[in-house]
Amino acid sequence: MSQAYRTEHDSMGELRVPADALWGAQTQRAVQNFPISGRPMPRGFIRALGLIKAAAAQVNAGLGLLPKGTAAAIRGAALAVADGGYDAHFPIDVYQTGSGTSSNMNANEVIAHLASRAGRARAVHPNDHVNLGQSSNDVVPTAIRVSAQLAVVEDLLPALKHLRRTIDRRGRSLSKVVKTGRTHLMDAMPLTFAQEFSAWSAQLASAEARLGDSLKRLRRLPLGGTAIGTGINADPRFGQRVAAELSKLTGTKFESAANKFEGLAAQDDAVEVSGQLNALAVALTKIANDLRWMNSGPLAGLGEIELPALQPGSSIMPGKVNPVIPEAVVMVCAQVMGHHAAITIAGQTGNFQLNVTLPLIAANLLDSIGLLANVSRLLADDAIAGLKVRMDRVKEALDRNPILVTALNPVIGYEKGAAIAKQAYKQGRPVLEVAKEITGLSEKVLKPLLDPAALAKGGIHGKAGGGGG
Repeated sequence: MSQAYRTEHDSMGELRVPADALWGAQTQRAVQNFPISGRPMPRGFIRALGLIKAAAAQVNAGLGLLPKGTAAAIRGAALAVADGGYDAHFPIDVYQTGSGTSSNMNANEVIAHLASRAGRARAVHPNDHVNLGQSSNDVVPTAIRVSAQLAVVEDLLPALKHLRRTIDRRGRSLSKVVKTGRTHLMDAMPLTFAQEFSAWSAQLASAEARLGDSLKRLRRLPLGGTAIGTGINADPRFGQRVAAELSKLTGTKFESAANKFEGLAAQDDAVEVSGQLNALAVALTKIANDLRWMNSGPLAGLGEIELPALQPGSSIMPGKVNPVIPEAVVMVCAQVMGHHAAITIAGQTGNFQLNVTLPLIAANLLDSIGLLANVSRLLADDAIAGLKVRMDRVKEALDRNPILVTALNPVIGYEKGAAIAKQAYKQGRPVLEVAKEITGLSEKVLKPLLDPAALAKGGIHGKAGGGGG
């Protein structure tokens, strides 16, 4: 902004505003009052404010409450704001008045300024025209829901589908590769890579389903409740019609909340969605940590896979390559879990008819959604799609896995099986070799019972009292 100033006024008096700023006095007061983080409200939230103001102008014109020329000018300006053309004119800090009034007035002032200078209407007033039939107390909770819904539908769900499909594709390509399973980080029965990957895919499918279910409640918009939920100064048809208009503008379903008091006083729907993001973060952390363990080594770790080498891993140890993408995933998930804790605390900070931590809920919710969407695509494209299986290491570990003896339980019993496993582990010998010595069973009998590929299919692989030879 320039160093020149102009004078603006509001109900509290006159105030100097940067000459080229599109905002007015109320925004300027907030800029001065909240020099806290330097973090403005996120792009998705500003987009939602623009969409809401555009829809409101359209509906108010249809209700005969706003001249058509004025409504058209507001709508055009609001859609330009929604498209991101004026983000530099939304400077207010996340940590502001808890109702988000400052951000709502920021939108009203910028849109009024743009609409007025468009020359298609008389002077447009931020309160009387742009904010007609609205209050910050219903606009901001509505913007939270609109922005979060759009971010989940447009960004996160497609990213999760992409990640899941990548996992499924790699799983199919490795469907015949058997490896050692692990429980308690200790050797367990064998399974295929496809089976292991299928658990990740199922986790993501469950996360998608949980998010989809939560969106059924998130899409209920409290707009039309105005100051406290009664709808004072709003046409009774306003909320329903704006929800319908927003659905047209975005191609995503929204509906008017049946109880506007809930939508203003409580943010349970946002907390619920945050909870589903938290659960998704848990799932992604599990996947990332599995990849880190499988990639560990290459000599002293498990060394089952090689992740794509993306960058040098050490400033002092030449040749070291680290699992940087899974590590980034873990950090993102930690941040999302932290955001959920903050959103949970914020969600319970509603007193009577209004929650007073709305900007924080909006910012953290959108940050979590964006982070998870971005890192899910990164995990798919830069880690899972290009990973390579180290077949020699996988086979070596599998051949020496003493837990394979579990399949002999129906034939020789648990105690004799335990003795075979202990001796095989102690002597570093294959289970098949030790089992021949201890049981007297032939290799012809033992080999199919201890076949890792067959064991990966489950079921009973022998009968008590089976013959020797």
